[in-house]
Amino acid sequence: MATTSGLTREGGGGEDDRVMATAQKIVNSLNTSKNAREDMLLILSSFDNRLSNLSYVIKTGSESQSSILDSAEKIILRSDSGMSSNAEAFSWYDSAGEAGDYLDAVDKILDLLDNLSVGPDPEVLDRAETVLQVAMSRLEEEFGHILMRNTVPLDAERLYGSIRRVSLSFAANEGEIDEEFASFEEVESGSVCFHERGGSLGDDLCVDLINSEAVMYLKDIADRMIRAGYEKECVQVYSSVRRDALDDCLAILGVEKLSIEEVQRIDWKSLDEKMKKWVRAVKAGDRVLLRGERRLCDVIFSGSDSAREVCFNETAKGFLMQLLNFAEAVSIVRRSPEKLFRILDMYDALSGVFPDLEAMVTDEFVYSEAKGVLAGLGRAAKGTFVVFENAVKSETSRKPMLGGVIHPLTRYVMNYVKLLVDYSDTLNSLLENDEDELDGLQIDDSERLQLESLSPIARRLLALLSTLESNLEEKSTLYEDGAMRYIFRMNNILYMVQKVKDSELIKILGDQWVRNHRGQIRRYATAYLRAAWSKALSCLKDEGIGGGSNNASSKVALKERFKSFNACFEEIYRIQTGWKVPDPQLREELRISISENVLPAYRSFTGRFGSQIDSGRHAGKYIKYTPDDLENYLIDLFEGTPLVLHHLRRKNSS
Repeated sequence: MATTSGLTREGGGGEDDRVMATAQKIVNSLNTSKNAREDMLLILSSFDNRLSNLSYVIKTGSESQSSILDSAEKIILRSDSGMSSNAEAFSWYDSAGEAGDYLDAVDKILDLLDNLSVGPDPEVLDRAETVLQVAMSRLEEEFGHILMRNTVPLDAERLYGSIRRVSLSFAANEGEIDEEFASFEEVESGSVCFHERGGSLGDDLCVDLINSEAVMYLKDIADRMIRAGYEKECVQVYSSVRRDALDDCLAILGVEKLSIEEVQRIDWKSLDEKMKKWVRAVKAGDRVLLRGERRLCDVIFSGSDSAREVCFNETAKGFLMQLLNFAEAVSIVRRSPEKLFRILDMYDALSGVFPDLEAMVTDEFVYSEAKGVLAGLGRAAKGTFVVFENAVKSETSRKPMLGGVIHPLTRYVMNYVKLLVDYSDTLNSLLENDEDELDGLQIDDSERLQLESLSPIARRLLALLSTLESNLEEKSTLYEDGAMRYIFRMNNILYMVQKVKDSELIKILGDQWVRNHRGQIRRYATAYLRAAWSKALSCLKDEGIGGGSNNASSKVALKERFKSFNACFEEIYRIQTGWKVPDPQLREELRISISENVLPAYRSFTGRFGSQIDSGRHAGKYIKYTPDDLENYLIDLFEGTPLVLHHLRRKNSS
């Protein structure tokens, strides 16, 4: 067999080192008995005289390894022997102190195991592995201590910025409308309960979940545990501590662990508060807690992609499932109109954080659950909207409103749909594939084509308001006085127009809707004049008066005409001063319209025939009022305060 001696000198000292290193690796890889190693050394040295020193190198390496192990073992076992289950942890904030020495010792053990010299004694290997186990047990415990000691309690007040309040409330309805509705009246005092869409987080919000100076110490421990093969134990400790911390965060945010049965039994006021807190918790959970946990896992477990993912998923799973379980319970509770907005809040909140969940959560089960809950909230929102539509259609209260004022149903519906505008994007997406709701609208084919181009929520709202108008038309028949029916209709239609015109509803329903309904109010005003004043005006016509001024029958007829007019006017005055037109502009327009129709006719009639009455005795008995008197008395109409014989007090006071 040829030797390698003829090839060894060309490379110089560097070549010698490479040959020695290669030989060391070969012997080291065998990991056999001492005798077998010695035989191998003899064989290798026979190839090249440079390898004759290999035995010395191996012996020297073993002695060096033993020395390193002794030093590291002394530090690790000394620290561990003085530690009980309740012992204080290392001072991790002094890197040159005990903690730093301990980590250095662990590094030496790991280096020793990674780079064993040729032919270590089995006893050395066993000692190193035993010491490493002791060190890992200690580091695992220290890891948990640091996590718990440095967890920062959540400050809920810091999380929320200004709360946008909407001028709507769920106050008691006092029985004016069906119990299907929880009255949704306008805010008129500070005592009402506002609908809040949930807290908005400040743009500059930055919250530490763990004291920042502790994060790098956690990373130092995690790196060594992962390197030593204790990744699973490290992840378990982290996940356990942080799961508990996130549970505490949910409690601070007001989210309780409730079963579906418990949620179903909660009264609406309490459930509304819990739903509101849930919305806030979802936003805070995404913006602060989950993103923060993701960053922590990325930093602390940067040495292992698998540890990063497992750790985050295990930490976040309980937090997310508690939120999702509550939302699932809400999605199947009994549906009623007042719940729609809070359900939409929940849907929007979960939908808003979904891209982050999709990016952060790799647990397929949790992600699938989140998708299912989001879909369930969407179905609940659609179903609750249908409940509201049906409730408007079937509301059958039979108590007429005193004075013809705005019906509570009108207030409820208009404030309800006014708030719905804030959710128009959400509702458009949810209602996109639903059947059109145009069948209930009285429209021609061209209008139908125009409406079909509108958004889903616009079509549904048009149909809804058409249903409301039909219901109000039916309720107006509860009034025996035909004129009052038109006052009632005008008041309610005008209220609807004002709510549309003065809100974002105008962008959905359009200017044409407002113009059409203003025209409807004008038609009702004309119909009111006919119903209320036709009889009085008929008294001021010439027909049936007869011939000349000396005709006795003519004078009798004139007296009867004036008496009839007086009686009609006084009856109208007595009744219609008790009617109420809340809107000052409509009230004034009605008075002007009455004046323009009644006063000229009265002035003309008294001008032509008044002298015939004035020439007789007791003329004031028949011509009680001047045109100016009538104009003054008309000011009292529609104020909601019934007045009787008010003219006598005025005349006497004058």
